[in-house]
Amino acid sequence: MVIDPVARRVDGESVRIARDVLCAGADDARVCLLEPDRPGSMARALARRGERRVVVVGDDRALLWAVRLLHGRGELDERPLGVVPVGPAPTVAVARSLGVPPDPVRASRAVLHGPTRPVDALEDDAGELVLGVLGIPAPAPRTVPPPRSWWRPARRPELPSPPAQRLRVEADGKVLADLDHPVRQVSLSAEDGLAAVVVRPGSGAPAVVARAKRVTVSGPGFSYRADAGDRGPERVRTWRARPGAMRLSLPAVRAGRV
Repeated sequence: MVIDPVARRVDGESVRIARDVLCAGADDARVCLLEPDRPGSMARALARRGERRVVVVGDDRALLWAVRLLHGRGELDERPLGVVPVGPAPTVAVARSLGVPPDPVRASRAVLHGPTRPVDALEDDAGELVLGVLGIPAPAPRTVPPPRSWWRPARRPELPSPPAQRLRVEADGKVLADLDHPVRQVSLSAEDGLAAVVVRPGSGAPAVVARAKRVTVSGPGFSYRADAGDRGPERVRTWRARPGAMRLSLPAVRAGRV
């Protein structure tokens, strides 16, 4: 198992619980403490794992770090991946969206005894994987309001809506939106082996929904958020569905439960 140093600093107790449960349940468990400020420590840990499966103890950043390296090595789908999320809820949103329990005991037991399930992903034309929801545009950064005088009542800051953008969106060659009709938002996600696309027009018209193997977005310059990371600006980007891009150990689904 690889333990992220941020997780040890943020919630050392959860890390200890995960380590104890995993080591007690697997005779060949090997603990690797990643080194802070050493980007190569994860790559070295993965290269030395031998036939052991990878278990990431940490937040989404650590999970995506491991996924990116394994994908680059062509080894992402060779063995199931285990994840024990550690960190505040916003920092483990991707892991939780994949069905990983937030509790370290349940997540560790899922790694040891849970079934492995395929996880679909999106892959862009630069070879980067997206596990969660991708949104265009990327959210505007929050600004800190100036300090107020003591006699003025507090007001909740209002976040401005993103302006409509001129984008061309194509799903398997079919045009869902074009440059002459600005859109307010585009979202993509991998579902059932395909890319699910939702285009929300800037005019307030109903959303356009589609499923496709390949989605291309182009325009004068757009940013997007994928797996809690902001990318761009880009002029054109293509994503294709990757069914079963990796396998993940998850809790067993109880009979009769939807």
